[in-house]
Amino acid sequence: MLKLGELELRLYQRHEFSGKLFVVEGVDGSGKSTQLDLLRNWLESRGKSVIFTEWNSSKLISKTIKQAKRSNSLIPVTFSILHATDFADRLENVIVPALKAGLIVLADRYCFTAFARDVARGVDREWVRNLYGFSIQPDGTFYFQVPVEVSLERIANSRMPGFYESGMDIGLSRDPKESFQLFQTMIINEYDKMVSEFNFHTMTATRPIHEQQLIFRETVAKLIDV
Repeated sequence: MLKLGELELRLYQRHEFSGKLFVVEGVDGSGKSTQLDLLRNWLESRGKSVIFTEWNSSKLISKTIKQAKRSNSLIPVTFSILHATDFADRLENVIVPALKAGLIVLADRYCFTAFARDVARGVDREWVRNLYGFSIQPDGTFYFQVPVEVSLERIANSRMPGFYESGMDIGLSRDPKESFQLFQTMIINEYDKMVSEFNFHTMTATRPIHEQQLIFRETVAKLIDV
């Protein structure tokens, strides 16, 4: 297998497009989607042109992924390849064209989600990074860091964690809540390892929503000169 140093990966190089790409990452229940939505409204109120994209939303393959999930038949490597296909389609047809046009792209999850989830499922770390080697480097990646207990509590208030969300597919536990805690803890560990590798902006996701948003806006404003 090729090592990372043997490949010229775009993810490790600054892109040359006129637009800006900002990404939020974190486990389910971290509040990242809420924060990104608030940021989007704020940017648009400042007259900025914004494009939004989210994980597993490609028109090309998202339905196929959902159908496979419903049958609980995905193995980790297949899971990874399907999501990489979804990501590649959105990168080529949504993200890159918007960046070329000078727009601001806000992404709710990026390839780092695969780096965390797939590795937690036992997929080789270098293999996953090579698979997503076509990715471009974000101008800012914001990691909403939250304890797994808080994540579970927030999710449990509205719904039960799903089969794959809980990591039930890799046999951690027969109890969905226990499996969720074990699986999400493994994902958090992978995210924590990526902070320095990919220069994440770490956000303390247990702060009040308004306080987090002000910090989020301040950092993004510096990066786009608002």
